Amino acid sequence: MLSALGNPRQAAAQLMNFGLILSTAFMMWKGLSVISDSPSPIVVVLSGSMEPAFQRGDLLLLWNRNLFTETSVGEVVVYNVRDKDIPIVHRVISKFGTGPTAKLLTKGDNNDSDDTKLYAPGQNYLVREDIIGCVAPT
Repeated sequence: MLSALGNPRQAAAQLMNFGLILSTAFMMWKGLSVISDSPSPIVVVLSGSMEPAFQRGDLLLLWNRNLFTETSVGEVVVYNVRDKDIPIVHRVISKFGTGPTAKLLTKGDNNDSDDTKLYAPGQNYLVREDIIGCVAPT
């Protein structure tokens, strides 16, 4: 590292390489976002609420295919609670209605009760806008 500081040309080349690596990673992330139609195409499972299906630390690839078909009961979705920025990975257990106004109720596979206590105050169901994406089938 100290030898690179002595040679400005080498230091500039290393700085440019670092910038290229960062910009490539950013472009790949944005490309995945466009392809998956999700603002966060990859999420990490943060808790054990979906065990045994998903373990803590698992990486999940998301996609939003709801332009063609609707979210169905039994599907694993990732959603954000309003006014919080922590994605939650849980399964849809009930669906009321159809289309963009459908109301969804979720629950973790390893939880005893549904997610109504996790939702924002006054919110009893999720709507399509709350969902970041659906877990891509493997």
